[in-house]
Amino acid sequence: MKLSRRSQKVKPSPTLAITAKAKAMRTQGIDVISFGAGEPDYDTPQHIKEAAIKALQEGFTKYTPAGGINELKDAITEKLLKENKIHYKRDQILISCGGKHSLYNLAQALINDGDEVIVPAPYWVSYPPIIMLAGGKPVILSTSEEEGFRLSPEALEESITSKTKAMIINSPSNPTGSAYTRRDLEKLAEIALKHKIYIISDEIYEKIVYDGFEHVSIASLGEEIKNTTILVNGVSKTYSMTGWRIGYTAGSREIIEAMDKIQSQSTSNPTSFAQMGALAALCGTQENIMLMAEEYQRRRDLIWESLMLINDISCYKPLGAFYVFPNIGVYLGRRFKGKKLEDSSQLSSFLLDEARVAVVPGIDFGAEGYIRLSYPISPKVIQEGVKRIKEALSLLD
Repeated sequence: MKLSRRSQKVKPSPTLAITAKAKAMRTQGIDVISFGAGEPDYDTPQHIKEAAIKALQEGFTKYTPAGGINELKDAITEKLLKENKIHYKRDQILISCGGKHSLYNLAQALINDGDEVIVPAPYWVSYPPIIMLAGGKPVILSTSEEEGFRLSPEALEESITSKTKAMIINSPSNPTGSAYTRRDLEKLAEIALKHKIYIISDEIYEKIVYDGFEHVSIASLGEEIKNTTILVNGVSKTYSMTGWRIGYTAGSREIIEAMDKIQSQSTSNPTSFAQMGALAALCGTQENIMLMAEEYQRRRDLIWESLMLINDISCYKPLGAFYVFPNIGVYLGRRFKGKKLEDSSQLSSFLLDEARVAVVPGIDFGAEGYIRLSYPISPKVIQEGVKRIKEALSLLD
């Protein structure tokens, strides 16, 4: 069988693959601690579940408009105005089957063959494949731990060519937990406007921030930058609704209309009763969000402090999201039972096989020499997991 070239350009999501392997080992009775999955460990709040159940019981189980129900679109516009200080109208909103689906639709609507999209690294693993599947070229710009894993205006400007169509901003970031201040965003916006490139702003972790950090949406900096920004968000991380698959996009009418057409010919509408759950999430009490963020900050402190006690490891202290991205570069090239661990993938396999700890290799995020640990797990398990990592690394020659 001869498969399409596009299907051969991409590989499965490494985070999902590692999580699945860890679960498979557990079913075999192996005691595995998984830092792999990027999802909250809290249950979806009860009032959200009840809204979906009520929708099911009342027969809200049929097709909806392809781009989502008006009630949810209106709730999103109200949320964006109240919380982010950005005014959108209903026809500038599209509801999709999760944030990843929103980004996929956007790439299909925006990118032509050969268009370049600037992607700061470390990056979320799905950005480059989504761009490539649309015929575009991801232009990877490395950022440094010393600079807080933030893209500098100078590096951005130097990378822009006549083929540059857009750039991606993910703040707070997966996998590093870094985030951009208002001043950072103003400088990047100035360059984007100067060169007339789009900004794709992935704000899925906006509510999970620490140490008093204030999330700012780049689209809120003025009408001009708003018109060139496509904002992507969803309910997955904030409301612990990863499996519900509800994401949304806010942008110009032209882009939203194009995305809507593409969605109508692929998935059609997001699940009807899941949309009602998302409506309850946005319109109901927001108390759980603050409590969840406070607990994640405590876990961030615990895992970061524990990692910093391991010899020769450095680690950026995250400002948001729920990941740490420790630098384990000094351990690459070392040996275990005569076998040399050449890269972060081999080191991650070593940790899973020998320490029974699942982590994601940094190479999958465009940053060799690092590993990603997701910490929405209990403090007790965090401590045990880092202990196992420390003990396993001490065995390397």
